[in-house]
Amino acid sequence: MYKQGDIVLGGLFETHYVSIFPKSFFTSKPQQPICQGFDTLGFRHSQTMLFAIDEINRSDSLLPNVTLGYRLHDNCASLGVAFRAAFSLASGKEERFDQALSCSGTPVIGIVGDSISTNTIAISSVLGLYKMPMVSYFATCSCLSDRQQFPSFFRTIPSDAFQVRAMIQILRRFGWTWVGMLISDDDYGLHAARSFQSDLAQSGGGCLAYLEVLPWGNDPGELQRIVGIMKKSTSRVVIVFAHENHMFNLMEEVVKQNVTGLQWMASEAWTSTTVLHTPSYMPFLAGTLGIAIRRGEIPGLRDFLLTIRPDNETLSSQDNNLVQQFWEETFRCRFAPAPPKWTDEGGRVCTGQENLETAETVFLDVSDLRPEYNVYKAVYSLAHALHDMLQCVPGRGPFIGQTCAGLKRLEPWQLVYYLDRINFTTPFGDQVSFDENGDTFPIYDIMNWWWLPDGSTVVQNVGVVKETPAKGGETTLKEDIIFWNFVPKKPPRSVCSESCPPGTRMARMKSQPDCCFDCIPCSEGEISNMTDSTECQSCPEDFWSSPQRDICVPKTIEFLSYNEPLGISLTTASLIGTLICAIVLGIFTHHRTTPVVRANNSELSFLILLSLKLCFLCSLLFIGHPRLWTCQLRHAAFGISFVLCVSCILVKTMVVLAVFKTSKPGGGSSLKWFGAIQQRGTVVFLTLIQAVICTTWLVSSSPAPHKNTQYYNDKIIVECVVGSTVGFGVLLGYIGLLAILSFLLAFLARNLPDNFNEAKFITFSMLVFCAVWIAFIPAYINSPGKYADAVEVFAILASSFGLLGALFGPKCYIILLKPERNTKKAIMGRGVPKS
Repeated sequence: MYKQGDIVLGGLFETHYVSIFPKSFFTSKPQQPICQGFDTLGFRHSQTMLFAIDEINRSDSLLPNVTLGYRLHDNCASLGVAFRAAFSLASGKEERFDQALSCSGTPVIGIVGDSISTNTIAISSVLGLYKMPMVSYFATCSCLSDRQQFPSFFRTIPSDAFQVRAMIQILRRFGWTWVGMLISDDDYGLHAARSFQSDLAQSGGGCLAYLEVLPWGNDPGELQRIVGIMKKSTSRVVIVFAHENHMFNLMEEVVKQNVTGLQWMASEAWTSTTVLHTPSYMPFLAGTLGIAIRRGEIPGLRDFLLTIRPDNETLSSQDNNLVQQFWEETFRCRFAPAPPKWTDEGGRVCTGQENLETAETVFLDVSDLRPEYNVYKAVYSLAHALHDMLQCVPGRGPFIGQTCAGLKRLEPWQLVYYLDRINFTTPFGDQVSFDENGDTFPIYDIMNWWWLPDGSTVVQNVGVVKETPAKGGETTLKEDIIFWNFVPKKPPRSVCSESCPPGTRMARMKSQPDCCFDCIPCSEGEISNMTDSTECQSCPEDFWSSPQRDICVPKTIEFLSYNEPLGISLTTASLIGTLICAIVLGIFTHHRTTPVVRANNSELSFLILLSLKLCFLCSLLFIGHPRLWTCQLRHAAFGISFVLCVSCILVKTMVVLAVFKTSKPGGGSSLKWFGAIQQRGTVVFLTLIQAVICTTWLVSSSPAPHKNTQYYNDKIIVECVVGSTVGFGVLLGYIGLLAILSFLLAFLARNLPDNFNEAKFITFSMLVFCAVWIAFIPAYINSPGKYADAVEVFAILASSFGLLGALFGPKCYIILLKPERNTKKAIMGRGVPKS
């Protein structure tokens, strides 16, 4: 179709969807391809361009005093036909496709089209060498955004790169991370798959369960294999980047294998295809979500379409030929002379007077203009670029020497410069401009296939997805009105593995995509407090993981407490020991004048009782929450108290030996060296040595409270570290040295001929004392945490009770139960009553 004008625009549209290439026998010139299968919607696309040009020509504000012409070609859904047509438009030389004579015309200044990505790639890559602007309304391949390869290509439909990102936004909206993908075996499908895989990996939003290429034509074996994969897969969502003719063949196999329960997602190539809304397909395709080209409104288009009639005198013969094909397709008739076979079979002859307004055709349905809206914007883009170019003021132009482009010497590359800079708003309110890649403002409608109870199907707009430089991807979705073809009416779950709850981490399955994983519980001391955590986090030092491994809880602080049974038992024993000491002290005080008390150095006995009382009481310092002062005081008090006690015992033993030696003939006066002053001085001196040891230890490396986390992972053992092991060893060693010395001296004096030989009891007490502390050392070393303190307290109490019982038990027995033996004669061994 063509019309002359001051400036001519070209157009490439799919008016026929089948092209037949006659066989070549190389004996004559090859015949031209034959186009068959009239495409009503493709024809409407071309008529939308004519309407836009007519509207611009009638405008007083856009391109005044300039008439636009047009030359439209049919691509017949074939790359060869489209390529030849594009070069006819660019060169201005027309080849005959029918009986009309060849003619030459003016080359077009810009081309609207093509509708197929593969055709557009081939055409634009060549026309780009001559900077011929090409504005496509339907080619979406993301590869066309390459400005180096396609320097003069523009489009009013968003790139597949954005369509892919829009689909990923929908997937993330519903939590679909495990999806299958079917693509067509062409640039449209292959580039979409590559972009989808790349964007999906970058966003971390999911994985592909399978990726299959749909065959061209009906290949039953391949389709059976693909549908079998879909049926076996655990993915419930299938994305299809293909054309409607692929879907026909695919759905036949889907129906045959009865593959239900799938959520289909459609690319813009077949989202609005009503030919798939059949009773056999809808049980499977109902609820489909799809990305659709932005719908627009074109006021006056329907009235213009009604003027397209065979009897329209403004049509050229070639135009009328195409209109007649449209008329025949719409009214199922043939213009005369009709084929005899047609009339014999009852076919109707067209009159040209049929009422187009009452015909059952989608041609006049302008309620859902999508590709047409893009055609409309493409024509206006070229018109606005021409208008801006013709408004150039000489001497202020953008080209060399500040020149402008004139109407008579207009070059296509000059129009490319102005196309890069257009910015206008359509009557529908959409802004039209191109970015540095020739792409338009990306916006899509989200469509949903409703299957109504009466069996009819409605494609309903349920949202919008768009992308802006300021906000990035933005999705508006009306989830409450979406039709879901499932029971219950809710979005399906489509994941390879269910989400890992808090307390677990994801562990990828071997040789499986990232979306397939096992949920591994976090180890002790680690938590994950979010769903689908990739790793577990270690708790801080003073915290431990809860049983559910989802939060860190403070570790249990453990020490030898007054509230636990062990602490209560030791505390009770300590207080009983202290009480017994007090009772014994009271008994000795009350009977201080009796021979038993006086015969055994009452002053040292009182001092031993006092020291034992301190020993019992110092064990309380080992119970309770360790503090700095208790840690420092406990060992010092323990060491000094025991040294005081053992020193008194040692001195008492030495006194016994000295008395016996003095009483022997020729024994001399050794007793004078062990008088009361010397005894006190020896005790004080020996005790001061321990005090010096303790002071040195506390000053150099003082014991201090310490939080020990080595024994138990989930507990903090609060204990007193000794600070200096040497200091602690010297303290114990000094006590041991005095105890051993006392034991040896008492052992030597055990058989002295004294009726009440205290050396025997001292020997026994020191034997008990040494045995307890020898056993204490390995037990202390091998006892964890609070039990080390318990062992030390037990050793203190055991040795204290041993000393108390061995030294004072027999005396109290005589004082309280055998008073007849508590006489001087009995003590001296004369007149001892039999008992």
